[in-house]
Amino acid sequence: MSSDVDQTKYSDCGYVVSTWNTTIKRGLDIMLSLVILLIVSPVLLLIWISIRFTSEGPVVFRQARVGKDGLEFIILKFRTMIHNAPDLRNPDNSTFNSDNDPRVTKVGGLLRRTSLDELPQLINVIRGEMSLVGPRPELPDGPKTYLPHQFARLQVRPGMTGWVAVNGRNNTSINKKRDMDAWYAENWTLSLDARILWRTVIVVLCRQGVNGEWDIPWAPSVAKKL
Repeated sequence: MSSDVDQTKYSDCGYVVSTWNTTIKRGLDIMLSLVILLIVSPVLLLIWISIRFTSEGPVVFRQARVGKDGLEFIILKFRTMIHNAPDLRNPDNSTFNSDNDPRVTKVGGLLRRTSLDELPQLINVIRGEMSLVGPRPELPDGPKTYLPHQFARLQVRPGMTGWVAVNGRNNTSINKKRDMDAWYAENWTLSLDARILWRTVIVVLCRQGVNGEWDIPWAPSVAKKL
């Protein structure tokens, strides 16, 4: 899908990615995504059945997002809300999230707490629309309010997880998130990606760091090393 975003705003931001590193990153994305899909296939089936028979509407939620070079794509997620739920936004126009959101189904609440609702995005990764690690995939109208330096985040594929996701994603303003995404796009390395993936495991399993706080004694020391 195309986008009406002015690509000249980020086509010459001075950021050059090593072709070799980019090729390795893409290869790892495909290989790891296929392996993960194979391993979690029974879980995917169980989730599909749970959503299909506990609430009305499609099992998979599809929504337009903006990706690399400002091109739009359709992101895939397991549906966690009631069918045709109203689109609620925060004052800064970011997506509204709450632990007590009445739009979220019982199954959806569990999927969100465990991040299992994002597993279908592995298909987006295999397609080349996303990466395992990268900036958050924003809604198509997001770039219209970018500050000049924030267009750097569109130089790389958006990710299933990323620097924002493991650094208090629910306690950070939209502009701060975009700054962090831009920093990642200009500084990413394969080793940084590996550290983000490992820290994501801690965040998901321990539910720590999502709001910028680490309550488990050993978690902060591990996180600081990353």
